[in-house]
Amino acid sequence: MTLATPIASNTSKSEDRIRGTLARPIVVSGTTVAPSGSEITGTVIDAKESGRVKGRASVSFWFDRLIVRGETHQIQTTRVLREAEASTKSDVKKGAIGAGVGAVIGGIAGGGKGAAIGAGVGGAGTVLATKGKEVQLAAGTTVTARLKSPITVAVPITPDSGR
Repeated sequence: MTLATPIASNTSKSEDRIRGTLARPIVVSGTTVAPSGSEITGTVIDAKESGRVKGRASVSFWFDRLIVRGETHQIQTTRVLREAEASTKSDVKKGAIGAGVGAVIGGIAGGGKGAAIGAGVGGAGTVLATKGKEVQLAAGTTVTARLKSPITVAVPITPDSGR
């Protein structure tokens, strides 16, 4: 499916409606049952923003309607889940930079003991103030979902369909 509606962990909400189209036709035994471009609609199930210390951003959704040649079919697809990349290496770097800056400030304020305190506070503060990456699926993004149960779609008979 190709998304027509953008979906993002920091802006989408549970129960938001989404739209898309089939990126490829659905073909059964050589017969096109649903042509590419057929409309598909669904719902955001859950969207979680990135946390400050832990908790990766994620978004999940599924599709519940397929429109083929003007006829609407109720469907159920598997859940599509996207999670942000883990940013632990990035958090370590941010913490190290914050600790270095905190140590300098602490050293100026209170000598050696102040430097140790400043390093701890600076490192933790930097990681706590920085959020991780969000999940963003722009319109035009292709996703894959499987039907959970079969559907029946009427296929028009054409003069050359028996060949």
